Amino acid sequence: MKTILSEKYRPQFHFSPKEKWMNDPNGMVYFEGEYHLFYQYHPYSTVWGPMHWGHAVSRDLIQWEHLPLALYPDEHGAIFSGSAVVDWKNSTGFFDDEPGLVAVYTSHDIYPGTDRARQRQCLAFSSDKGRTWTKYSGNPVLTDESKTDYRDPKVFWHMDTQRWIMILATGQSATIYKSENLIDWQFASEFAEGSHAGFWECPDLFPLPSGEGKEKWVMLVSLGDTGDYTEGSRTQYFTGDFDGETFVNDREKDEVLWLDHGRDNYAGVSFSDLPERRIYMGWMSNWRYANQVPTGEWRGAMTFPRELSLSAGADGLHLIQKPVPEIQVLRKAGETCHDLFVSAEKHAVIPLKGSLMELNLEAEFEGDAGLELMILHSEADRTIIYYDPQSEILSADRTHSGESDFSASFPAVQEAPLKMKNRSIRLQLLLDSSSIELFGNDGECAITGLIFPQPEESVLRLASRGGRVHVKSLELHELSSIWKRKE
Repeated sequence: MKTILSEKYRPQFHFSPKEKWMNDPNGMVYFEGEYHLFYQYHPYSTVWGPMHWGHAVSRDLIQWEHLPLALYPDEHGAIFSGSAVVDWKNSTGFFDDEPGLVAVYTSHDIYPGTDRARQRQCLAFSSDKGRTWTKYSGNPVLTDESKTDYRDPKVFWHMDTQRWIMILATGQSATIYKSENLIDWQFASEFAEGSHAGFWECPDLFPLPSGEGKEKWVMLVSLGDTGDYTEGSRTQYFTGDFDGETFVNDREKDEVLWLDHGRDNYAGVSFSDLPERRIYMGWMSNWRYANQVPTGEWRGAMTFPRELSLSAGADGLHLIQKPVPEIQVLRKAGETCHDLFVSAEKHAVIPLKGSLMELNLEAEFEGDAGLELMILHSEADRTIIYYDPQSEILSADRTHSGESDFSASFPAVQEAPLKMKNRSIRLQLLLDSSSIELFGNDGECAITGLIFPQPEESVLRLASRGGRVHVKSLELHELSSIWKRKE
């Protein structure tokens, strides 16, 4: 009998639906010890269609319990992306004595008598920890007939002004609204800097410590695929200040900071109501080929959860993202090597015990020679990670990583800038059945990419291009699957 554990290309430690289509993460919220992950879901097909909200919960961000669908299309349309919050003080009047969950989402349909899309913001609420939901009888709560693209509300409680804030994707901008009760909304401001390579989607806005007891605000904005740019869909971010009404960017208005330099991290947002931490997950795909990837009974997976922080550099603040430390529970017995010297002639070859792996490495460069990590998935398939100390560019080459003929856009060399520190770099690599996530210098840069190799015995080969490279340390762990055997 075929099981999830044996499905070709099935992610084994990344979240994916048991079957059918999944895209954007929605309504991510932490409440009473549970991480809630809702997501865009089409329960009747493996390609995009009328959107519902799927639902899963976790107590550790690793093991997920799949729950029944949370929200279904209704008289207002399909259920597009949105967010969920804990209404601690019952500002909505939806609850009795205990706090409950409120989902704020976009309903999508067509203006009557036209072919023009209509997008409006609606509410649903739950008094039983998200297991069942009641839609607000007064939906929709926010509309604007002048805007066709008007979606993906991210809502949070702003402590300084003691009110709710919504940031909404509005075409080529993000619009901020304010409310006392999540029902009645007022316009606050509009932000439209950075890249406009695609329509804006799935914004997020949150504070992070920036050092010396201060904080800065981070805005995430995803860009849809217009077909005009090689990368397809991707996500930018901004750092700045927010006073409860207006976000002020730290940088020049045309400067662009990319969250991830790979092709497959899109529409990500952070968990609401999570004290002391800012955890992010994204949809691990790209609209350029999301409907064509060669998976079987399902399509779509999430990035591994990442903890976000800020780091100050000579050119300003940058967002740092690291796999959450809970990854340790997946680690099996590993092996550690020190002081390996590799060259074009002298390779280090390490057989891999399976297709699930975490690698942590520190390399020191004595000259201009670059470091090459080649994952030989099979006799024919390979993924090549390369660091060039001359250009200070980290790359992940998936042009020969396996099946790719479903899209001319899929074979690619994905590149990210990565500065050396004392002539050294640190790399962390997560390898799953059909993806790689690569982090440079403890999260200063990230490259996320899908791959579709044949599932055969794998080998890791370390070499250089040019002279000698000193691999100061290498730690390798096989990782466990999060799927239970009975599934």
